[in-house]
Amino acid sequence: MENRNLKIALSVLAVLAMAYFATSRSFYDDVLANAFFAIELGSLSILLFRLSSKWSNAAYVAGLLLAFGFIDFELRHFEHFVMAWFSFLGLASFAVLVIRVIWDNDRELLKYACATAFIFTASEYCASSFLLLTTRLHPKALDLYLMLFDGSLGRVQPVFLFGRLYVIHPWLHTVSLAAYIGLAVPITMVYTGRLVRFGKKALAALAGFVIAGPLGVTLYNIFPAIGPRALLGNDFPFHPIPHALLPQVVLGSVALPGWRNAMPSLHLAWTLLAWWYSRGLSKTERAIAFAFLALTAFATMGTGEHWLADLVVAFPFALMVQAICAFELPIKDARRQAAFFFGLFATFTWLALLRYGTRLFWTSPIVPWSLIAGTLALTTLRQQILESAQASWASHSADVRALHQGASESSMPLLRSKREAPNEALSLGPLA
Repeated sequence: MENRNLKIALSVLAVLAMAYFATSRSFYDDVLANAFFAIELGSLSILLFRLSSKWSNAAYVAGLLLAFGFIDFELRHFEHFVMAWFSFLGLASFAVLVIRVIWDNDRELLKYACATAFIFTASEYCASSFLLLTTRLHPKALDLYLMLFDGSLGRVQPVFLFGRLYVIHPWLHTVSLAAYIGLAVPITMVYTGRLVRFGKKALAALAGFVIAGPLGVTLYNIFPAIGPRALLGNDFPFHPIPHALLPQVVLGSVALPGWRNAMPSLHLAWTLLAWWYSRGLSKTERAIAFAFLALTAFATMGTGEHWLADLVVAFPFALMVQAICAFELPIKDARRQAAFFFGLFATFTWLALLRYGTRLFWTSPIVPWSLIAGTLALTTLRQQILESAQASWASHSADVRALHQGASESSMPLLRSKREAPNEALSLGPLA
């Protein structure tokens, strides 16, 4: 009885905690109405319904969601934002997830999901504080260097081409922007899929998604940049600086408004990690992960938030992150070390070249295009080798466990015969 009362108390506490955040005016204005945070919270419903697909869960979530909306909009008269409903969905799902952990007997995966929900939410909440600090530490940005790199690629600069397509085609604008804002969806979907299929081994993917954030912020401080829209304003994307005049641009850091979160593109790095980690999951999950990767790559440049170089550096950066979190392999494994050091070397080599190698890029368009192609090809190769190494190591470990188990089982009759031998000798003694 006492145990049941404790469970009831904890369940009520979980609901009240989520209700507090849902009905706090300051939290609503600063967080729940924000599109990025709302989608991140809403994606927690993927965790809940993939791991515990009960109709009662849907009823509880719907009830809490409507209650939060009624309190905020009808009783407290908060300004209505559509995105707030995604936040309510996430808070309601989080509450029900905690309740399932409290009450369900089979709750091993639910406990991991609950911890994941907290980690994802906390990291998203803290992100703006780190970006604000980076902006204060670096009042000037290095976007002129990235603009000249794009210019060295030829007369048709990719970022302005994608920017024009983004404006000209409204459907492409809408779909790609939805994917850009909905970054948390493929991350949560892939992690949950791995949790269902591989259990604790999914924690490597969780670690990869989480540590990519602070590592990326570290690079933001090394190479602060904002994006072409911040640099060119209303001239983006239809009025770039004429290609013939680009070599005359005086390089240096410039004071620009906005977050210093362009180099590398963490949006692309995260969706790239989601695509890599989706291997071994269903075709549907793979297709969704790839769709988010492609649309995010388009949106990063189409929105004017990133230069092409930001996307290129995201590839070796993501490889470095995956190598760090390849926990199935020993830390001294040559393939894991090769992936890590290549990712690290390529990332910092690009940062150095972008800052100090402008003349090299402008010798011929062949130079920057070759560097891009080489980086993407070698990153893909090293990633595939790393993934193959993880698969072979996991298979080897499974074989060793099976061998030990088989040896243990085969030794049981021998052990039993040894234990029974003295008794047999004693019973045969008089007959002898």
